[in-house]
Amino acid sequence: MNGTYAKGAYVNGRQWRTTIAAAQAGDRRALDELVEGWLPLVYNIVGRALNGHADVDDVVQETMLRAVDNLGSLRDPDSFRSWLVAIAMRQIRDRARRRTSESLADDAAQEATDFAELTVLRLQLEGQRREVAEAVRWLDDEDRQLLSLWWLEVAGELTRRELAAAVGISRQHAAVRVQRMKARLEAARGIVRALDSSCPELREVTARWDRRPDSVWRKRLARHIRGCRHCAAPGEAVVPAERLLVGLALVPIPVGFTLSLALGGKTAVAATTAATGVGWSAKVVAALTKPAVAMTAGATIVAGGAYVVTQPDATPPPKAAAPPTAASTSRPKAPSPTAKLSPSPSPSRTRTDLYGTVVDALDTAPDPNARPADLPRRPESGLTSTGGPKAVMQHRGDSVTLSGRGYVLVRWQISPKSRSGALVMPTWTGLKGKLFHVASGGGRRMDDTFEENADGYTSGMGGPRVGYTVLPTGTQQMWQNEYFYVDGTVTLTQNERGADYGLIVFPSNRDAVTKDVTTGPAQGAIRYGLVRDTGKDTAPIPQYVTRSSPADASTVRQKSRVTG
Repeated sequence: MNGTYAKGAYVNGRQWRTTIAAAQAGDRRALDELVEGWLPLVYNIVGRALNGHADVDDVVQETMLRAVDNLGSLRDPDSFRSWLVAIAMRQIRDRARRRTSESLADDAAQEATDFAELTVLRLQLEGQRREVAEAVRWLDDEDRQLLSLWWLEVAGELTRRELAAAVGISRQHAAVRVQRMKARLEAARGIVRALDSSCPELREVTARWDRRPDSVWRKRLARHIRGCRHCAAPGEAVVPAERLLVGLALVPIPVGFTLSLALGGKTAVAATTAATGVGWSAKVVAALTKPAVAMTAGATIVAGGAYVVTQPDATPPPKAAAPPTAASTSRPKAPSPTAKLSPSPSPSRTRTDLYGTVVDALDTAPDPNARPADLPRRPESGLTSTGGPKAVMQHRGDSVTLSGRGYVLVRWQISPKSRSGALVMPTWTGLKGKLFHVASGGGRRMDDTFEENADGYTSGMGGPRVGYTVLPTGTQQMWQNEYFYVDGTVTLTQNERGADYGLIVFPSNRDAVTKDVTTGPAQGAIRYGLVRDTGKDTAPIPQYVTRSSPADASTVRQKSRVTG
């Protein structure tokens, strides 16, 4: 199944617009691709919400069948992901309402694969990432349902708008609910941490515990931790959960997982007719009449109309990056939301007509007192901006086009209090000419620590009380002011989605850039700036830049290479 699903494939439903429209029009192959491609997302939501209960298979199947049955009613293909996630959450809630007191008592006997354990094993989680996965066991059903969506939001698979819509509440209410759930998750992490410790008193407390998490033991253990010096001390800096989950892969669908397409007495043929009026794909129809097995990428459709996932055991599970820790500098810093996450390797440069080097590796903040290098001189004839002298971009899809030859300032404004989590970077598209990343300034990197204020901030990326805004894996930490040099034409698009941020774009000049980066701590700023320009075509180029103009700017690859 992972042959179809790739990390980041669900950045936006628009990438699936053609497939969805074709499936609605009766394209059998497109319908197969749709079911196969979105099954992993649904499986992860349901699996985590129900923590691997035996009902997971049934809920996933019912979700996918309802989606297929009602595909013709979906008016906007761009909203497919939101629509599918909402169906999954309704099925999860319906399942909870159907459970009787007898079935609740039999939960232990009905337990299938513990999803927390599956997450740890399949993603090879260690340290604090493992701790977060195991803490999910201690949450109540309602919190686990919300966490199943928030986990994917932080990982970059869902947006806050989609999370709120799936739960059926406003974004403002969702922010409150998420904050409360995160607080309970952190308390559960404390329980996991304490159970891993060697506290002799805790061993006595848990002597009669059957090792199954429940609300009674959660309260008992939390009470012990609050009064125990040994258990209350974490022993290491506790990294917020949203920083640990960013960029984490989906849990692969287990070998042998079966998705039946003939639920409720429906044959596969009947299901097809209800879905599109034309029927399921030839693969499914053929499966009803032939004993032979029809193969897809990672999935098998067998007789009886069932998808059987056949992910080979030889395929190693994706390796999770090590938990991030703060980069050391000469001043105290907030835990960097991206520090020590495995950077994306840069492909070797094999062509001679490439210019610039994509900044696709993490960098450590320079010493605050280290003066920057001189900024090389580049020709300036001035830039024109479709946004005027000050373009304010606060919403997804806002853009500004720059033309000419000269410098431009992109100023960052991040609001984790409004919405923290995984940040989708802005992108440069439609480039004609050349574009360089020449300097960083503004007196601070966005993750530099300052004294916590009333809003709970300890840095521009957030703080422990409001949560952290987290960059994509391998993305260099931005500064308050980022400067670029344009020689031609390019469009900058704001892709605000998982985290709340804004950009202000000012055409500038070399003198203004020099003044900014050389304004150091003596003038009250946190640090001097940083000059990145080499004065040649080997100067760095932005991470997210392309000469093409995609319909959705957020789909630009991080390690794009710009030729010519």
